[in-house]
Amino acid sequence: MTRLALVPLFILLTLVIGSLLALIFQLDLATLGHILFEPELHFALLLSLITAATALLLSLLLGVPAAWALVRQPLPAKRLMNLLLDLPLVMPPLVVGMGLLLLLGQQGPLSAVAPQMSRLLFSPLGIVIAQTYVASAIVLRSASAAFGALDPAYVTTAFNLGLSPIRTFLLVEIPLCRQALLSGAVLALARALGEFGATLMLAGMVRMKTETLPMAIFLNISSDDFPLAVGCALLLMLLACVLLLVLQWLNPPAVRSYAGH
Repeated sequence: MTRLALVPLFILLTLVIGSLLALIFQLDLATLGHILFEPELHFALLLSLITAATALLLSLLLGVPAAWALVRQPLPAKRLMNLLLDLPLVMPPLVVGMGLLLLLGQQGPLSAVAPQMSRLLFSPLGIVIAQTYVASAIVLRSASAAFGALDPAYVTTAFNLGLSPIRTFLLVEIPLCRQALLSGAVLALARALGEFGATLMLAGMVRMKTETLPMAIFLNISSDDFPLAVGCALLLMLLACVLLLVLQWLNPPAVRSYAGH
């Protein structure tokens, strides 16, 4: 049984390593060096980092307090709320983008309340909205799990010492859940950087305007500039690896010892 279990492990490793090497060795060093100086690559990288960082900040401001309310407050229909808030995790990104476009667009129900919003969608603002939508679901779920796993005795002790619920949240619960919240933030940032479908529907795909790294990959494949597309993919892969290393640093693997092995 042990040897049989190694077969799917090697299959998965082969697929992952093979796909990475296929990208890495697609370009020679001369071509890669030329691509690194492409203005389009610089624009896509900078836009991706700015919009993803902004989306992460908004996701934390929205998701962490919302998670606290879900865990700590006796809300009606809490199970239904959790179900609805988990939808962004499982819905296809194109469907997410279509729904946001119909909600925020010129014919949407919110256009009368914020008419300027619909005019700004096909811009970096639309990218931030799409990224925030998908990233906030990850932050919310990570924060909910962290607050739910916290020993209630800490909260009770803080109340007994005279701290208000808000001060308890800021001074006790946030520090105790810091590691889980940071891990959720890293995952949310990775999700925002790789967002494509919702961004495509909400912000469009305009070169050197709403061109994030995923958009640059698609645009350059469509225009037969395959080397530049591969260069953008390698850069996105590098960012993902950096975030993965940060995540492993935040969550070091437990060291286990097995007697007799």
